[in-house]
Amino acid sequence: MAKREVQSNLYLDTINRHLLDFDFEKVCSVSLTNKSVYCCLVCGRYFQGRSKSSPAYNHSIDEEHHVFLSLDRKEFYILPEDYKVEDNSLSDIVRVLQPAYTGEEVNQLDNAVISHDLTKQPYLCGYVGLNNMKKNDYANVIIHTLTHINPLRNAFLLMDTYRSELLERFSTLNKRMWNKHLFKSQVSPHELLELMSKLSKNRFNIQNSADPVEFLTFLLNSLHKDLGGSKKPDSSVIYRLFQGMLRITSQKIIQLDENEEIDKKFIEEDKIAINTTPFLILSCDLPPKPVFSDDENIIPQVSLAEVLRKYDGVHKQEQFGQRRSYQLVKLPKYLIIHFKRFSKNKFKEEYNQTIINYPISGVDFKDYVENSDGDESTVYDLVANICHEHDNNNSSKWKSQLKSPLTNDDGTNKWYQLQDLFVEEIDRRLIFLGETYLQVWQQRD
Repeated sequence: MAKREVQSNLYLDTINRHLLDFDFEKVCSVSLTNKSVYCCLVCGRYFQGRSKSSPAYNHSIDEEHHVFLSLDRKEFYILPEDYKVEDNSLSDIVRVLQPAYTGEEVNQLDNAVISHDLTKQPYLCGYVGLNNMKKNDYANVIIHTLTHINPLRNAFLLMDTYRSELLERFSTLNKRMWNKHLFKSQVSPHELLELMSKLSKNRFNIQNSADPVEFLTFLLNSLHKDLGGSKKPDSSVIYRLFQGMLRITSQKIIQLDENEEIDKKFIEEDKIAINTTPFLILSCDLPPKPVFSDDENIIPQVSLAEVLRKYDGVHKQEQFGQRRSYQLVKLPKYLIIHFKRFSKNKFKEEYNQTIINYPISGVDFKDYVENSDGDESTVYDLVANICHEHDNNNSSKWKSQLKSPLTNDDGTNKWYQLQDLFVEEIDRRLIFLGETYLQVWQQRD
C-alpha cells in the first residue's frame, strides 16, 4: 500500500494543468463514444475506459502518461496499474471541471471578484473571453449578456439537479464563466452550442453566423420550457425576469373602388380590436435611411425617445392592411429592446446604420406605459449592450458591452467590452457610438 502511495505521488508531478480544457464535449478521441470517458491529465486528451485494451489503457502505455480523471465520477486513477488516487493537491482540477457555489459565494459575485489564472494574469470573474470556434460570435454576445443578468445567473449557479441536458449545459457554462479558480481566463461555449445546434435542427451552429435576437428568442423559450414553465406569467425565472405585457389596438383599412369619385381611397372600419399580449423582447423600428442625401458619408442619428414613440399608444403604423398602435401595459424587471437594423426586399437585404443616442442610466419609460402612476418603478438603467459591425468582408461581427461592479473615481460603474476572447475596459460615454442592436435595461427598485 505504501508503495502505491509513493508511485502516485511521483506520477502527479507529470500533470500539465496548462493543457487541461474541460469545455469541449466529453467524447473519446479514439472511439468517439461519450461513455466512460477519462481525461489524460498529462496531455489533456479524452479517452475511453480503464480496462485492458481500452483507449485510455493503450494511451498510458504508448505515451507513458499515467494520471487520468474520470469525467463522470470526478475520480483520479493511475494507469496502466489501475488504482485510484486521492490527493488534496488535485482538488483545483475538480473545481475547474465542475465548479460549485454556496449562497454566500453567489452573493459575493455582486461585488467585484478579481482572481488570477495559471499565468498569474488577473481577471474579473464573469468577464472572461468566450472562444469563437468559427462563426459563433452571434451566440457569444447573447451568452455574455444572459450570464450578467444577476437573478438569472444566481439561479443557474445554485442549480445542482437538472431536468434537461440544456439546463445542465447552460448552468455549467455559467459556473465556469464565474469561476475564480480558472486555469486560463477564457471559456469555450462548445458543449452548449453543440446541443443548441441539435435542438434547433442546425439553425444555430458554430459554422454559420446567425441573428443574435433569433438565437436569444430560441434560447429563452427553450430554457423556459425545460424549467417547467407554462403560459402563466411567473411560471419560470425566465418569465419572472423578462416578460412584459403589450396592448395592441388595430383597425382594418379598406381600399375603396378606384372608380368612385371621392377624395379618399382608403377608409377605416368602425370596429377596433384591442389585444393584450405578452412579450420577452421589445422590437423597435429605426427611421428609414434618406433616399437623397447631400453627403452619403454622414450617418443619421436618432434619439432613444424618438424610437420608442411607437409604444406611446398614440402613433399609428400601417401593416398588413391594418392601422395599429402599441402601448406597454406592464414592464418587466429586465427590459430587452431590439433595434431592427436588417430588412429584406425582393432584391437584397438592406442594413440601417443609424446611430441611437441614449443615456445609460435613469431612463424613464413612463410615457410608454399605460397607468404609469402605479407602485412599480418605470426608471431603468442599462446593464448590457450588443453592437454590430462589419468586417473587411462585409460580414457581421458582434460584440457585447457589459456594466461591471467596479467603479470609477467619480462613483460611476466601469464598463467592459467583450468580443470573443478579447476583454477590455471602455469609456461609458462612448457606448452609444456603436451600431446598437440589442439592449438589456434593469428596473430600479
